[in-house]
Amino acid sequence: MSKRFIIAGGGTGGHIFPAIAIANAIKLKEPTAEFLFIGAKGKMEMEKVPQAGYEIKGLDIAGFNRSSLLKNISLPWKLIKSFMQVRTIFSEFKPTAVIGVGGYSTFPVLRFAQSRGIPTFIHEANSFAGKSNILLGKKATKIFVATPGMEQFFPKEHLLVSGNPVRATIENNQLTRKDALAFFNLADDKTTILAVGGSLGAASINNALMEHLGEFEKNNLQLIWQTGKTNADLYKKAAASHKNIWVDSFITQMEYGYAAADIVISRAGAMAVTELCVLGKAAVLVPFPFAAEDHQTANAMQLVNRGAAKIIKDADAQSLLVKTILDLSANPMEQENMKGQIRKMALRNVDEFIANQILASLS
Repeated sequence: MSKRFIIAGGGTGGHIFPAIAIANAIKLKEPTAEFLFIGAKGKMEMEKVPQAGYEIKGLDIAGFNRSSLLKNISLPWKLIKSFMQVRTIFSEFKPTAVIGVGGYSTFPVLRFAQSRGIPTFIHEANSFAGKSNILLGKKATKIFVATPGMEQFFPKEHLLVSGNPVRATIENNQLTRKDALAFFNLADDKTTILAVGGSLGAASINNALMEHLGEFEKNNLQLIWQTGKTNADLYKKAAASHKNIWVDSFITQMEYGYAAADIVISRAGAMAVTELCVLGKAAVLVPFPFAAEDHQTANAMQLVNRGAAKIIKDADAQSLLVKTILDLSANPMEQENMKGQIRKMALRNVDEFIANQILASLS
């Protein structure tokens, strides 16, 4: 009889893309396996998962709103409703196992599975575990984590350091730097900076760059600038007269951005950090300060403590970000040292490792 998997979670690409990678890896090993994703209505997984060829059902659920306590009034009702929805989905799909990747829908789905004795697997992408994953970890069959030292959050006997699965288009990228720079209409004889801040953009990064755009030309640098959706037109207008700057709200083929870049400016989300490790890039990280449990700072410090990246506080970006980039771009030896250190932290074929572990647990 074919195995049936429910995969729960989403909210960000950092949860969705690993989930899809794990599903693809299991399907490669067990072609008859069936999959159903469960996400939160209105979140990006409802669009991205079907694009990857999988069915998804949405729950009426939301997370705790830290900025407005008033908005949490309906939370208990939404949680109860989501458990009722989960019960219906389980009775129809009858899963063999359930995999949680983080995000609002993970908790009710895995909690229900555990109450029914169905094997559950968790993938924790960050260096600081979220509260719901810590609770779920107590009864999980196996817990896959991105970094060592996670025994403070999870039972040691169920813990496996796997790393984070990376999209195949990025991990197996064979692009040359020259071809990638041609994609952005930029020269191949200049040090190139890639700045990314997530799909919505990072205001601190964007504003710091906008204030100092002239510095890039003055120092013979190029900039590939993904601004995100928020205020994209403002940033495009600011960069319009600079021929050494490519700017847009989104880079659809991120493998080109990475292949073109000598130095990367980024937030410190789990997937961003993982991709930088796999690709061996010199990086300046500006963690998002309001991430749950400040996990982006924890992610960044894993690299910084090994000399594999630099960190700048969000509040200091305006004054320090471009100065740090200029100093680093003028020091090729430091760049090479950082690349050497960050490559040591890369874990490869993670999706295959996780798939093997899950299937072995079920056999």
